[in-house]
Amino acid sequence: MRAVTLLALIALPLAACNQNTAVGNDREAQLEPAPTPAPIVGAEAALQNVATAIIKPETMTDADIAALGGVEGRCVVRLTEVAFPSLVYEPGGSGAIKLNGKLISLPSTGTSEFADGGLTVRLRPLDDEGNAGLQGMEMIVVPPGAQDELGYRGYVQCFGTDIEAS
Repeated sequence: MRAVTLLALIALPLAACNQNTAVGNDREAQLEPAPTPAPIVGAEAALQNVATAIIKPETMTDADIAALGGVEGRCVVRLTEVAFPSLVYEPGGSGAIKLNGKLISLPSTGTSEFADGGLTVRLRPLDDEGNAGLQGMEMIVVPPGAQDELGYRGYVQCFGTDIEAS
């Protein structure tokens, strides 16, 4: 009897292990509501009263990407080759990043650079290639008022016939 009680106490914490609701985890479609996109806001509003130390790129859901107009004719930066995108951009045009649970639209301020409201995102192609054939890309995020920039290595994928990552 003691052994059964001990096994039950050990198994109890494991009972909630299937409750991960992070983007990309499987859930039962008939039970879960359709995901809603994050709000699209300016950088100042999205990052107001948020400590720069906790600002990190987040993965976008399919609903987020649809709210931004999809990926056709655009490129995406993924932190791993199989991850959902963290940045969607048009080469030579505007981009959008997800920070603090919000989609932030960023106009282009130069070749592979986007900025708004003190937030700057720069892209730098790398000479490496991932196992799935995606080009390596470094995404440098400089939050408003930050002392240091935050660098993330990932991969870029472009959607369209004549589109190249810049």
